[in-house]
Amino acid sequence: MSNVTAKIKHEFLEMLPPTIYFFVILHIIALVRTLMTRGSGVELPVSASILLASLILGKAVLIANLLPFINRFPEKPLIWNVAWKTAIYTVIALVIHYLERLYEHWKDAPNIAAANHTLLMEMNWPRFWAIQLLLVVLVLNYCVFAELGRVIGRDRFKAMFFGPIPPRPVERTAT
Repeated sequence: MSNVTAKIKHEFLEMLPPTIYFFVILHIIALVRTLMTRGSGVELPVSASILLASLILGKAVLIANLLPFINRFPEKPLIWNVAWKTAIYTVIALVIHYLERLYEHWKDAPNIAAANHTLLMEMNWPRFWAIQLLLVVLVLNYCVFAELGRVIGRDRFKAMFFGPIPPRPVERTAT
């Protein structure tokens, strides 16, 4: 396997857990939002936009984890890094949430400034902040588990969570 292929595989595997997590929690948020407004299920376009948003958030987590200041408090108790990462990921989620609403208004507006003005006037702010609050709690949960996994180690964390992992058979090489 070439170095480029190995790097792509590694980055994909690093991006997969947060992407799956955000895919599930964004569906939960969409369902809550839908039930609050219409009382019906999640529509296909919502699922497609959630898939896109979860891919963006998964990639954002991957990129944020590469930043030198992301593990700002490695020698302090885990709560420091959890709070720091929760703040960073929440700001990213807030921007994505706002841009998603802006895009919905931009489809009917002549330009982005008009769409932004309409959005600011028509936004149900209590609902927006309720969803953001839910998102903060879910991002906090992600950060807690990610930090525990980082400190404990991925294999030990999986074994603690799902049970012992059976040993892999040793491959013999021809000599």
